[in-house]
Amino acid sequence: MTSALEKALAQIRSDVRAAHAYVVQPSDGLLKLDAMENPYRLPPELQQALGERLGALALNRYPAERTAELARALARHAGVGDDVGVTLGNGSDELIGLLTIAVAKPGATVLAPVPGFVMYEALARQQQLNFIGVPLRSDDFELDEPAMLAAIAKHQPALIYLAYPNNPTATLWDAAVIERIAQAAPGLVVMDEAYQPFASQDSLSLMARQPNVLVMRTMSKFGLAGVRIGYLLGAAELVGQIEKLRPPYNISVLNAEAAFFALEHADVYAAQAAELRQQRERLFAALQAMPGITPWPSQGNMILARVQDAAATFAALKARGVLIKNVSAMHPLLANCVRLTVGTPDENTLLLQALEDSLS
Repeated sequence: MTSALEKALAQIRSDVRAAHAYVVQPSDGLLKLDAMENPYRLPPELQQALGERLGALALNRYPAERTAELARALARHAGVGDDVGVTLGNGSDELIGLLTIAVAKPGATVLAPVPGFVMYEALARQQQLNFIGVPLRSDDFELDEPAMLAAIAKHQPALIYLAYPNNPTATLWDAAVIERIAQAAPGLVVMDEAYQPFASQDSLSLMARQPNVLVMRTMSKFGLAGVRIGYLLGAAELVGQIEKLRPPYNISVLNAEAAFFALEHADVYAAQAAELRQQRERLFAALQAMPGITPWPSQGNMILARVQDAAATFAALKARGVLIKNVSAMHPLLANCVRLTVGTPDENTLLLQALEDSLS
């Protein structure tokens, strides 16, 4: 006889039952260099000031006008005018989900270069949409313009994601190629600028020229990964459609106030980003000098590197107390590749020493 549990499970979509949940690697006791987090915490005096401010909030009330005020503050921080639409998400992940829902017509297609951020495909498939991944060029992880344009012409995607810089390759793709892709696109083009604090360029001017282009950013790499604030910028008419799908209380009063506090101290976070950019170049140069390691130039706060055996390198570093990301199974182009988050000077010294020890 079928049990009540089996009957209940039978109501869940078969593709959901066959899927795997996103797994966050345990990191207790390890130097955590696997998730592109800003390694710096607030100075003690700012920690105390933030704590007092959060303690004074009316936690018995639902979030209200403060959410809209934060949205406009983030738009001003990005340097765009009040005519530009903005909406907030619980991190970029929620915004990707809302964008996917917005275009979820029968037979609709989502397109993105691969390898790329895994949530583009995962959330498209959750809405039972077609997902087309167009491989990057194998030598430099640049966009394959002919392949991208051919895929757009064939599949007419409702939504295209272009990460700028890309994850996990940390590539800042050719702006002229991106513009031609945006011009050819029949629907929305979302420039995912999660790593913008570490990049030498952004796509706000493209957004101003191309009304189908939206820019998505997050405060996670800014230094607030634990606060979960993402924001979407673009033509007010387009962003307004996404705003309709946003849950009314998706940003807590605690998260919103922490974000306001961070914006008021943006100079602290800008100094941290500058330090991480310097450390990125130090790490890249050291990796270039190591035998058996091929790193790629980065415009993010991580470096992609090919090693002789990614699984063995991951295990060897973990045994030495350092957690990195083995991305070799994500895509054939990433064979034997690992991704290293840029840490503090001391953390990077420990990482490099662990790598040298694993090679000896």
